[in-house]
Amino acid sequence: MALVPCQVLRAAILLSYFSILCNYKAIDMPAHQTYGGSWKFLTFINLVIQAVFFGICVLTDLSSLLTKGNDSQEQERQLKKLISLRDWMMAVLAFPIGVFVVTMFWSIYIYDRELVYPKLLDNFIPPWLNHGMHTTVLPFILIEMRTTHHEYPSRTCGLIAVCTFSIAYILWVCWIYHVTGVWVYPLLDYLGSEAKIIFFATVTAIINIFYLLGEVLNNCIWDTQKCMEEGKEKTKLD
Repeated sequence: MALVPCQVLRAAILLSYFSILCNYKAIDMPAHQTYGGSWKFLTFINLVIQAVFFGICVLTDLSSLLTKGNDSQEQERQLKKLISLRDWMMAVLAFPIGVFVVTMFWSIYIYDRELVYPKLLDNFIPPWLNHGMHTTVLPFILIEMRTTHHEYPSRTCGLIAVCTFSIAYILWVCWIYHVTGVWVYPLLDYLGSEAKIIFFATVTAIINIFYLLGEVLNNCIWDTQKCMEEGKEKTKLD
């Protein structure tokens, strides 16, 4: 894709996340008034992650345009740092957490929506906003992966970062239960202590799998793209 269309696309996605976040925060929902507020839900945390990530993408695009044709080495270094941050966020947070939220939400929703999204929430959250939080995240992140090559960190560093995020969120959920006596997700009420440990370990493992999936998918897309470009160049030479 050409640079300008990609810029417009990323800017549009960023604006859509701002709209979703603003509409979500404007909802007068009882859960928002309890301990932890919106920050106790992984869905909300993921929306913030996606908004920040696409904000960095847009900033990178703008910086790239401003430094184009400029011989300033300092600006080039700053741009490389921004690109490295963008790629790290894509690898460690935006892709694995985004894919996890979408797949886990709809899997549990189809099985029994009361475990993750009680019907009561339909009175507060309109369907379009629900899909904005739990559906469009996946195509948006796949579009970004297809339009831009991202350099992944070393697998060890990446998996350590993913595990750190997962464990931090699990501890946050447990702390909220310790303070309020109420689990963030109704599903946890039906699990015993040992089952909860297995559940949390499984969740961490799944997020790690999504990290590896993102790495493989990124490599497949761009290795194929590279082969196609080399093939075209070879055809021209012939």
